[in-house]
Amino acid sequence: MQPHITPDDLAKFAAAFDADPKNRLAANAVAQNDIAAVALNRASVNRINHTYSHLIETPEATDQGATGRCWMFAGLNLMRLAAIQKMNLKMEKFELSQAYLMYWDKLEKANFFLENIIETRDEPLDGRLVMWLLADPLPDAGQWDMFVSLVKKYGVVPKTAMPETKSSAASRLMNGRLVAKLREFAQTLRDRSAHGVTVDDLRQAKAAMLTDFHRMLTIHFGKPPASFEWAWRDKDKAFHRHGIITPQEFYAEYVGIDLDDMVCLINAPTQDKPYHKLYTVAYLGNVVGGQPVRYLNADAEVLKKAAADSIVDGQAVWFGSDVGQMMQGDLGLLDMDVYDYELVYGVPFALDKAGRLDYGHSRMTHAMLFTGVDLDEIGHPVKWRVENSWGTERGDKGYMLMTDRWFEEYLYEIAVSKRYLSPDLLAVLDTEPVVLPPWDPMGALAR
Repeated sequence: MQPHITPDDLAKFAAAFDADPKNRLAANAVAQNDIAAVALNRASVNRINHTYSHLIETPEATDQGATGRCWMFAGLNLMRLAAIQKMNLKMEKFELSQAYLMYWDKLEKANFFLENIIETRDEPLDGRLVMWLLADPLPDAGQWDMFVSLVKKYGVVPKTAMPETKSSAASRLMNGRLVAKLREFAQTLRDRSAHGVTVDDLRQAKAAMLTDFHRMLTIHFGKPPASFEWAWRDKDKAFHRHGIITPQEFYAEYVGIDLDDMVCLINAPTQDKPYHKLYTVAYLGNVVGGQPVRYLNADAEVLKKAAADSIVDGQAVWFGSDVGQMMQGDLGLLDMDVYDYELVYGVPFALDKAGRLDYGHSRMTHAMLFTGVDLDEIGHPVKWRVENSWGTERGDKGYMLMTDRWFEEYLYEIAVSKRYLSPDLLAVLDTEPVVLPPWDPMGALAR
């Protein structure tokens, strides 16, 4: 074939299409329906069965609204299970405040961004690094270790102590104004640096900038509580009054998960990331001086076993995956066979997991919570129960079903207790992490 498409090429393409009548049938179907509806595999739909050998009792599914806070919702959904157990609450609509952590995340991310601007002040403005920093300076999205940094510093509060606002539940307009201000601040800091201003003076300017940013943020959220009065009635109808308590005290007394015992495992089967090594990503984080993002790369079977063992022990598992791939959203089904695109198009789709990562077709996009697993007679997982944060209308009242094969192909990370790791993997945690560039697919944030 020539470098350009010729009339002969076009004739050959058309002849190949016309040679198979199924192509006309597919074209007629897709003309009146979206491709997912045409490719939907009824056999996969008919296999849906929300019954699991090991199931953790959970409250009603939450709703992150029009925001990218899935990582935060998944983390708080994990923690509310501990709180419900500690306070002997009914499995009802108890939630921890997502708006509270979102407020602090925005403030910390603003400081994190401005510090990175100061650090890269001598880098060219049109270079890849600075352009990367400026592209998305204040995302709603995040990672497990970023969630841990917030909880360690600020604690948590019940949702009644800081309910959602219009902006926390639908963040686009707020984010637009906040990001505009941060980019303006970035220009000011770089311009001052170019005129010889010292780093100390830049940080003094940053303090004034954050005062303005804090004002804008508080207008959208209100002031987060430094303390609040806590009382509750348990499932046995007994009344309890704690009195005044701080968010940090509430976490310690009524949640109490040992965050230092948690580790983030990833499955990235690419040649540049050998298994049984520790990784981090440059310029990824939210809290300056907080917990660094660290991943231990391992085979998918290691992640499966750790997740299943945790669920069998009654501990839900935070995880990140590429939820938009091979998902039927209304049914809440994550299944590699749910769409038969090959049948419709007459072409195979052969990229493997490593290829999808290397060539930009897949990365972690969404965080959720494993709250059940179905193990077969020899202890191998067949399917997984997933607590999502898209409300109660999809799937099984907001809960999704993930096949084990989908886990292998599109799940990228889990957060589990260190006790589910082998001694050789535990030893890796004491090594220095390999630093990946900011644009590496493992730097993707869950939204």
